Amino acid sequence: MPSLSLRIQLDPEGRIGPGKIELLEKIAALGSISAAGRAMEMSYRRAWGLVEELNALFGQPVVERQIGGRNGGGARLTRLGEVLVTRFRAVERAAADAAAEHLAALQAEIGSGGAG
Repeated sequence: MPSLSLRIQLDPEGRIGPGKIELLEKIAALGSISAAGRAMEMSYRRAWGLVEELNALFGQPVVERQIGGRNGGGARLTRLGEVLVTRFRAVERAAADAAAEHLAALQAEIGSGGAG
């Protein structure tokens, strides 16, 4: 079945897409940038670089590091990070809903050999 992959261009140099949003979701779930990176099979350096891109794009942090604690610290989403994930997923759902009929028709064409 055809599907959509959404990317939102925010300025000429910056965009958000499913990869960055998934990284933020993993940071929220796992409490760590390094654990989120490992879960996505990327290095800490790459994960931190993506977080820094988002911080620069929005002019404020989307993730904040936590110092200390039982596990020696970690990271969590800021309010902006949480809003970013929520809004992106809402736009993604709206786009998928709007395109569902057209994607189903496209799938029917693929299944029929495209003879239409």
